[in-house]
Amino acid sequence: MNLYSIETGNFKLDGGAMFGVVPKSIWQRTNPADNNNLCDWAMRSLLIEDGDRLILIDTGIGDKQSDKFFSYYFLHGEDSLTGSLNKFGFSPDDVTDVILTHLHFDHCGGSVMWKNRETGLLEPAFKNAIFWSNENHWKAATQPNNREKASFLAENILPIEESGQLKHITREGQISTSPFNNISIFFADGHTESQMVPVIKYKDKTIVFMADLLPSTGHIPLPYVMGYDTRPLLTLDEKEHFLNSAADQEYILFLEHDYYSECCTVQHTEKGVRLKDTFKLSEVL
Repeated sequence: MNLYSIETGNFKLDGGAMFGVVPKSIWQRTNPADNNNLCDWAMRSLLIEDGDRLILIDTGIGDKQSDKFFSYYFLHGEDSLTGSLNKFGFSPDDVTDVILTHLHFDHCGGSVMWKNRETGLLEPAFKNAIFWSNENHWKAATQPNNREKASFLAENILPIEESGQLKHITREGQISTSPFNNISIFFADGHTESQMVPVIKYKDKTIVFMADLLPSTGHIPLPYVMGYDTRPLLTLDEKEHFLNSAADQEYILFLEHDYYSECCTVQHTEKGVRLKDTFKLSEVL
């Protein structure tokens, strides 16, 4: 098994929205904001090469939305999904499986591309891949509540199903098996319904793709919950459970949105679970 960190580009989001009830005077110590209160965030995917399967976890924001849409998020950086795949010797056609942790636009937008912009025809960006979601989350995304409607964009989601390339991972409680060797799924419901957090066994290590359960190291203290979460009190419980396990078992936490740190470990302290170390994935493989 080989693992590759795939940078798809960066964007900006409001710091207050990203840290909920935590005051700016506190969260800006780890995530400094610009004059518009916007902080820098990564959109980082993970590529897993395992035998004859090439598994991509999340696909970033993509490039098919309108200029007006992108103007809200201030995309920046030189990285792109395809460019990062190419850097490691792969192309989108090589990907056999795409695990979508959830279907908010910054996690799945790169899954679909224009086939013909003039006619509005869309197609999956990974023509040889199976796309993996789960029935509970798919229903929530295709029949969205008013709070999340702006994050679930039909053009990012429906073409996957229409192509016949969609399959669902069966939820069997909070931790479920998956169709892949050495990967299990932790289901978390605080951010959105049935978000999938992949847990990867790599040699003697456990590497967890944290998605939006833990966007950055700045979100490690339990009350630091995003304003985007639909059930923030449930997020508190899920984070507490998971971070205690991560500290006990020395998990490597792969951070999708942290602009400054790719991975981290956590430890128990008198104040609860806190940051231990930060590093690049390649440094521990």
